[in-house]
Amino acid sequence: MDQEKKGNSVRKLRILVAPLDWGLGHATRCIPIIKYLMENGCEVLLAGEGLQKELLSQEFPSLHFLDLQGYRIKYGGSKISLLLSIFRQTHQLLSIIKKENAWLKKVVKEYQLDAVISDNRYGLHHDSIPCVFITHQLTIKSPFGKWTEKLLQQRNYKYINKFLECWVPDAENKNNLAGELSHPEKKPAVPVFYTGILSRLEQTPDVHVIKNHLLICLSGPEPQRTILENKIINEIVHYSFTATIVRGLPGSDSIIPSTGMIKFYNHLPADTLSKEMQQAEYVISRSGYSTVMDLVKLKKKSVLIPTPGQTEQEYLAEYLLEKQAAFSMPQTEFTLAATLKNAAEFSYQIPIFTSENLMQNVILKLLSSFKKSNP
Repeated sequence: MDQEKKGNSVRKLRILVAPLDWGLGHATRCIPIIKYLMENGCEVLLAGEGLQKELLSQEFPSLHFLDLQGYRIKYGGSKISLLLSIFRQTHQLLSIIKKENAWLKKVVKEYQLDAVISDNRYGLHHDSIPCVFITHQLTIKSPFGKWTEKLLQQRNYKYINKFLECWVPDAENKNNLAGELSHPEKKPAVPVFYTGILSRLEQTPDVHVIKNHLLICLSGPEPQRTILENKIINEIVHYSFTATIVRGLPGSDSIIPSTGMIKFYNHLPADTLSKEMQQAEYVISRSGYSTVMDLVKLKKKSVLIPTPGQTEQEYLAEYLLEKQAAFSMPQTEFTLAATLKNAAEFSYQIPIFTSENLMQNVILKLLSSFKKSNP
């Protein structure tokens, strides 16, 4: 199952994994997939650039990394300017998707790839080898009404249907994390498989919650990442207890000095971040979906601050607030003292996901197809 015949020789299956460059979440949720592929004897190649490359290279220093241009979407400093900015860059985005498809055709030949796992990169499909598309957004939320969501879904499915199958990192039943995003009325034409939540974090034995200790995880596109960071720094100087702030800048030379009470890190590896998250009484973060999966896996009480203008994050924050899985607060209204007071009075009901090994099953299904085609 983990090997393929090539002429008279036998080599490991060679699989490319490439996450989107919108924030770090697409890269972090690929980590358990990469690890499981390696555990099953596959040779994994990675592709990307920038912060995604920094993060995955730190997690997997021995893996070969291919340079692949990201979508490089630029975001505005306000909700309206963000929406206008994305609209203006639509032509650029379509051009990059076309280029990455041409890039893949060359790479498949050069590296003799057997399969591709693309996390939200629309151009990484190929006629000759299995290509899987990962997304939790089968519905793309729009601020301009349901009719625009239908148009966006049609365009989304046009690309997804070029892949062999679609993997959705969520539960298939009503006990799910992404609501309408991952459970649309109409699904793509290709097979859709739910993998359960994908998180790189693991429970660490003998790690206990420190009362009033905060973990603040900053992430996402600029300038909104820095805008929230500055707001947090102005607030945290008045906090009487301890806090750890992870800036979401792997590989950056920019440093904010720590104090005895407040620790700053540009980035933390998965095992250290797991411990920090388990020690925190509350985690304050964006409502990016990968972060949400981490929080639920570790059963943490959280305060979610959606990136202004990112309709997906705004929907998730509202949806999880209604489910009482997380407390949420708009960035414009955020103050640390008032938010923590409200969180302390909030009745958290964090969902529990059973261990169904869904991710392992969909990966093994993919790998078994090679065994059947190469008896």
